[in-house]
Amino acid sequence: MKIIVDRAKCTGLGICESLAPDAFEVNDDGELVLKTETVPPGTLSDVEEAIAGCPTEALRLEP
Repeated sequence: MKIIVDRAKCTGLGICESLAPDAFEVNDDGELVLKTETVPPGTLSDVEEAIAGCPTEALRLEP
């Protein structure tokens, strides 16, 4: 599955990074960096939790 970020909505709060650190990172400039464009093996539930927890709804998954 592919991770999609809506850069216009993302505010770099870092909730996704705290819930799924293998997939997301907020850099020193406060910008979200995807560590990978696809869900890392064994982390789907963490990534789904991060997407659900995004307060700006900037994240989604595509098959």
